[in-house]
Amino acid sequence: MQYVAVQAADFDASAELAALRAADARVGAVCCFVGCVRDRNDGDSVASLELEHYPGMTEASISAIVDQAIARFGIYGARVIHRVGLLQPLDQIVLVAVSAAHRGASFEACEFIMDYLKTQAPFWKKEQTPQGARWVDARVSDDAALARWQDGP
Repeated sequence: MQYVAVQAADFDASAELAALRAADARVGAVCCFVGCVRDRNDGDSVASLELEHYPGMTEASISAIVDQAIARFGIYGARVIHRVGLLQPLDQIVLVAVSAAHRGASFEACEFIMDYLKTQAPFWKKEQTPQGARWVDARVSDDAALARWQDGP
C-alpha cells in the first residue's frame, strides 16, 4: 500500500509511521527518512527555502517511483510526504517511510525512493540568501546516488 502527499502543512512522522504499520502483521521492518531545511547551502546562510511543483504531475511522478520500489524490493508499503511553499530552517521538508519483512529491503527501498525524489520528482527550489534569491541546482552527488540504481539494487 502506498500513500503520497504533496502539501504545505507539516506532518507528524510518528503518526505517519503508525499509519504505515497499521494492521499489517507481516511488517518486520520500517525505515524512515525525514529531511529538514538547513540554514546553510553551498557556503551561504539560507533564510528560507521555497518549493514549487506541478499539482497532479508531481504526485503521479512520486507514485510511480514508489511503484518501482514496491516491485524492485518487495516492500509492503510506503508513505511519501513532500512539503511545498515557504519553509524555514529546521522545518521538515520530506518524509519517506517504507515497510517490509526485513530491514535490508526497507533500507534499500527508502534510499531508492529518496534518490529518485532528489533527482527526478518535479520540484523547483528557491533559497533566500544574504546575496538574494537563487534557484537550487541539482547536485552531482545526487545524480551519482541515482546512477547506482541503474544497474540493479
